[in-house]
Formats: sequence, C-alpha cells, structure tokens
Amino acid sequence: MLEKARYIVVEGPIGVGKTSLAKRLTDTLQAHTLLERPQDNPFLARFYANRERHGLATQLSFLLQRAGQLRDAQHSKLFEQRVVSDFLIDKDRLFADINLADDELTLYQQLYDALHLQAPAPDLVIYLKARADTLMERVRRRQQDNERRITETYLEQVSDAYARFFHQYERSPLFIVDAEELNPVDNDDDYALLVERLYAMRSFREFFGYAQ
Repeated sequence: MLEKARYIVVEGPIGVGKTSLAKRLTDTLQAHTLLERPQDNPFLARFYANRERHGLATQLSFLLQRAGQLRDAQHSKLFEQRVVSDFLIDKDRLFADINLADDELTLYQQLYDALHLQAPAPDLVIYLKARADTLMERVRRRQQDNERRITETYLEQVSDAYARFFHQYERSPLFIVDAEELNPVDNDDDYALLVERLYAMRSFREFFGYAQ
C-alpha cells in the first residue's frame, strides 16, 4: 500500500504523535508535508482555559487556516506529488461537534459549506489511537504553553470522538495503530515495523498492534 500511496494522512487525537510521525514518514518517503499550524491560532490557549467562551473563534480560525492550506496546495499542485499530512479535512467537524453550542454549530456548518472545501481522498490514512491517560501524559511531557490547561476529561471526549469517526470511515484505506503500546515516533524498532507493515498492507482496513 505504502509504495503506491501518494497522498498519506496521519491522524489521531491530541498528544498521540501524529505530527511527529508525519514528519518521520516524510523523511523516509522523501515527500512533501502538509501540516496543521496550531501555533498560528491566536485563540487556542484561551480555548483551553475557557472552552465555552472561545470554542467558536478557535474552530473558525482552524477552519479558515485549513481552507487556505488546501487552496495553496491545489494551486501549487501539491497533491500531484507525494505528500504526507497530519490532518484530514473530513474530521474538522469532529471538534465542532464537541465544543460548539447548537447555534454556533449551525454557523460553523454554514461557513464550512460556503468555503467548498475539497481535497482528494487520501490514498492511505494512518490512525493513531490511545487512551486519554496516555494522551495526557504525552501532552504534559511536551510542555507546550498553549496546552497547559488541557484536561484528561477533554482528551477522553476527543479520543472517543475519533474512535467513532474512524469506526465509520470508509473514504480511504485505513491503517489503525495501537499507539498505547507501540511508539513509532520515538522507538526506531516500532517505526521500522510500522513501515514494513504499511508496505505489506493489502486490505482496505488493517490493525497494527501487539495484541493481534
């Protein structure tokens, strides 16, 4: 699967290592990157301090950022080359459903529809999953200022939402990684085994973990 995949997406909840793995795959595959830029969202730190007050501004800021990235990628014909991304535009509403009130969600959806966001279906999606307590530990370990007020309760909501989303996801081949026990970001052996399994992937949906 990996040999023929041109557009690859690494996804998963906050703290699971999707951006780091995307960068590592980029180096291995000599690909281009298309990465989220949370540092460019001026509302993010305030959101973690007060989700109810700053949820809409944070969500719309990310939506407009991703719309701009997709537009630039299409203009530069990035998707005609090999690219590894750390976000799937299809999952944008996942966070909106968690964080927005009904009237805010309606406004978000109207803007989403007006932007006509379109990206090609990925040739491969790699979904990293882990429990909320593991995510919390990894978030604390990386010590980013804008994440200091993230709670384990919120990470559990996000992790559950991802699990529901990918349970129903059928747009692209899906490779599910148990990031609870495997650490392809920091462990070279786990990473080498991940790449080996990706090259050997034949089914539309596969699971990668020790308990197989």
